[in-house]
Amino acid sequence: MASTSASRFDGATGRIKTAASTLYSDNNSLITEIRKALNMMKEIAVDLERDNQSEMVKELENTVVELLAAYEDCTHFSSAIKSVGDRYQPAGELSRFKKLFEEEIVKLKASSSSAPQNDRITRQFREAIWNVHHAGEPMPGEEQEDIVMTSTQCNLLNITCPLSGKPVTELAEPVRSVACKHIYEKKAVMLYMRSKNPRSQCPVAGCPKLLQAEKVVCDPLLLIEIDEMRTMSNQTARTDMIEDCTELDEEGND
Repeated sequence: MASTSASRFDGATGRIKTAASTLYSDNNSLITEIRKALNMMKEIAVDLERDNQSEMVKELENTVVELLAAYEDCTHFSSAIKSVGDRYQPAGELSRFKKLFEEEIVKLKASSSSAPQNDRITRQFREAIWNVHHAGEPMPGEEQEDIVMTSTQCNLLNITCPLSGKPVTELAEPVRSVACKHIYEKKAVMLYMRSKNPRSQCPVAGCPKLLQAEKVVCDPLLLIEIDEMRTMSNQTARTDMIEDCTELDEEGND
């Protein structure tokens, strides 16, 4: 009888984990599409600003703020699905999954780090609009040093692989640690983990997190965030080129 009960519980656990994995994957696909939409809205807003359609740009900015709230909710929901699915163990009574999810989401919101990321995305949107007519100038209320620092912000924790030394924008197969969010070249980090078994500490200086092969992955947003960084770098290079040409013109006119 005990064996039958254990078998039933094992079967229930497996089904719950499979369902959680499917929901997690579907929700991450939605998160990816929202992020793509945010990038597209920024590009549209830049085109509208070039045409001096200020009211439409403002409407689009308000929509971006609303979409970011949905983006944050989806991120919390995705994390809650994964957490509950990974930790769930059936007991002798029916589980109230809604209650488990709600409790997990409350905990995630309390310790959330997504707000700074959302602020950064909003800032990048506003900065892209400002640069249409004021490239190289600080936005109102800011000093010149502030724009130099914030214009190069991105959502990636490290911009070069700590093992290969390559910029993340040039990695053939970028992967990210679930534990610490650092990014590596897949081949390099897999070799590193095999050489350090059974305990592979993140090779980023000062990072105490341990690496596990199944938790070093190309997550749904990684390639998008790398592409965003590549775009930002190209925009910064174009702005620098414009400023250099302007300085040459000024020197030639003196």
